[in-house]
Amino acid sequence: MDKKNIIISLQGVNKVFDGTTVVDNFNLDITKGEFVTFLGPSGCGKTTTLRMIAGFETPTDGKILLNGEDITKIPPHKRPINTVFQRYALFPHLDVYDNVAFGLKLKKIPYEKEDKKGNKITAYRHLTAKEIDEKVAHALEIVDLDEFEDRDISTLSGGQQQRVAIARAIVNEPEILLLDEPLGALDLKMRKDMQIELKEMHKKLGITFIYVTHDQEEALTMSDTIVVMKSGQIQQVGGPLDIYNEPVNAFVADFIGESNIYNATMAGKLKVRFLNHVFDCIDDFPTNEKVDVVVRPEDVILKVVKEPSKEKVTGKIVTKVFKGVHYEYLVQVGKAEVECRDTKDRNVGDLVTVEVDPENIQIMKKELTSNVYREAWINNKNQVVIGEDPFACDITQLLKGSSVNEDGYLVGPDGKKYDLNDADVTAEIALDKVEMIDGYDNGDTNGDIVSIIYKGDHYQVMVRTDDEEDFIALTDYTWNEGDQVSIKVLPQNIKLSLKGEISKYEIE
Repeated sequence: MDKKNIIISLQGVNKVFDGTTVVDNFNLDITKGEFVTFLGPSGCGKTTTLRMIAGFETPTDGKILLNGEDITKIPPHKRPINTVFQRYALFPHLDVYDNVAFGLKLKKIPYEKEDKKGNKITAYRHLTAKEIDEKVAHALEIVDLDEFEDRDISTLSGGQQQRVAIARAIVNEPEILLLDEPLGALDLKMRKDMQIELKEMHKKLGITFIYVTHDQEEALTMSDTIVVMKSGQIQQVGGPLDIYNEPVNAFVADFIGESNIYNATMAGKLKVRFLNHVFDCIDDFPTNEKVDVVVRPEDVILKVVKEPSKEKVTGKIVTKVFKGVHYEYLVQVGKAEVECRDTKDRNVGDLVTVEVDPENIQIMKKELTSNVYREAWINNKNQVVIGEDPFACDITQLLKGSSVNEDGYLVGPDGKKYDLNDADVTAEIALDKVEMIDGYDNGDTNGDIVSIIYKGDHYQVMVRTDDEEDFIALTDYTWNEGDQVSIKVLPQNIKLSLKGEISKYEIE
């Protein structure tokens, strides 16, 4: 990147509130004229980062450079930066013209004059009425409100009010325009229209836009560069196509576009196992390494068959939604689900094979901090079934303040009862909570050790069960590949999260 073209540089920026780190070691360079979007879930630190750029918050550590100069501690009104907020903060007692002109009437600009001794000095003056008129007219023209000067704010639609807020921000001719979820208050159609208009405004103005949203469609539609954030940290920076087609981890893949994400294991050279099947792939990882696999719905190839195939993944279409140009299908494969998009009309109940071309299987290194089982479910004994094996667990964690009655039903704090039999859940077990016991039939399930990695002061061991489910365990003891072991996990060490709303399991 050409350093001369960098307008904003955030270097090692941290922000801590009451002992909680909300922005962690944030490093990013933004070039002049770029449209950059901070994208992430609520609480990920994107708005806090924007406020630090604006000057409303001061970094706990690190610095912010504007055109190479440190502005970390410079107050907002001295920065050539303006902000548009989700709530437009317009003055209801002023018309459109006066709302846009408000800042200009207070603004002073420098000019040179001679003092009594004939020396040139810098003085400051207010803008003339003519100068203000010209700037307001130009700003309103950019946002397509050039005939609305005399309109009351209360008579404008939400989209028009949003454009007035933008006009008020750009009338001061900032070098950078910050936009903090400015479309959040608009309805869906107006939001889509404004996405296009904002992109056009960016082209007209030629200034740097830094935009904050949790809406992936907005980010993909408008941005030159997307910064995906999670828990105050940057996960990935890149163009919309790069982020969509080459996510660096499962979080990015899940947040950008719809995705099928599976726990997977490398089964050999350019071979990966998921959905209880070995697929060809183009990414090379060590054999037996646990990975995340992402398959986009549009990359799934469906073929209707009369009977299950032994060579291919087979499932049943359980839902079908027509989307105008394509159908969206949900295919049930065992306890796993596969989201698919296809232009061909198929029927609910059809038996289909599921195929994916090798280049469309995206494999990412797993952030291995725990065992995560996304296809787990609750049986009629309130056990969680992982693979084909039941584990004792605490189902009350699925509903805060709940208990289990004598009939085995979950009872909420409001007295409502829930039958969780066959409820789909995600089960998570920390690596150090998986206990290995020598020999079979001494725990919750049995398996063979397929991989051992020495980590300096302990071993990371992978145990594979008969139904091809993998458990990663940490141990201080020495084991050998091929050893037959039992796996045991205490109920309190299995973290559960429900898929969907608990209301679907409510009973009378």
